[in-house]
Amino acid sequence: MSDRHIFRLSGADTIGFLQGLVTNDVKKLDQGLVYTALLTPQGKYLADFFLAADEDTVLLDADPGQADMLRTRLGMYKLRADVTIADTGLHMHRGLGDTPEDGFADPRHTALGWRAYRDHPQGDDTVDWTALRVEHLIPETGSELTPDTFILETRFEAINGVDFRKGCYVGQEVTARMKHKTTLRKGLTQVSVAGDAAPGTEILSDGKPAGRLLSRAGDHAIAYLRFDRADRPMQAGDATVIWSGNGN
Repeated sequence: MSDRHIFRLSGADTIGFLQGLVTNDVKKLDQGLVYTALLTPQGKYLADFFLAADEDTVLLDADPGQADMLRTRLGMYKLRADVTIADTGLHMHRGLGDTPEDGFADPRHTALGWRAYRDHPQGDDTVDWTALRVEHLIPETGSELTPDTFILETRFEAINGVDFRKGCYVGQEVTARMKHKTTLRKGLTQVSVAGDAAPGTEILSDGKPAGRLLSRAGDHAIAYLRFDRADRPMQAGDATVIWSGNGN
């Protein structure tokens, strides 16, 4: 996670350009770090990232596996807009405790501490970030956040990644419809796990597919579940999976 790709977006149209693309309100940059996502026109997840104001430019903190795709996708959308997208060579640092002078509080949850962008790599990081994510039900790129998922099923509203008052963005119509006109029948939730089951193991309920085990820390995990099949003990490999009915 500390190995991130940091872009710099500059130019007179940067804020307006981002505002019309991403799920969160970019105008909140004057309040701190903004967590957001880029969706397909069909409302499905493409990438998630953080945005940070840096004088008159914007830093974009992305998963390195998504960097090339984001560079291409943003370049495709910008057309004639006055926006330049460049690599920075900066490194993301993170930690718990008081936020340093050059840092930003992580907007997803107070338990996730702070992030900062510096010109040298971070040293040893001894925090068990996976355990923190499982405890507070925070999805991560590539684990819970994968292509063809809908962000409201991945708790994006709960972790401050989407703003329903900001106006249009790519995929906004589908996301708004899910928010206001449907009840989620599946999504991320916390489960307890007793036994041997690795992340990615399919979860079965009475022999029927009920979801998938995702990030795990000890005897707790994040799972993607069909809620109508999760009201009883389930199986994932050799493990028993139990959903309390809370945390989705």
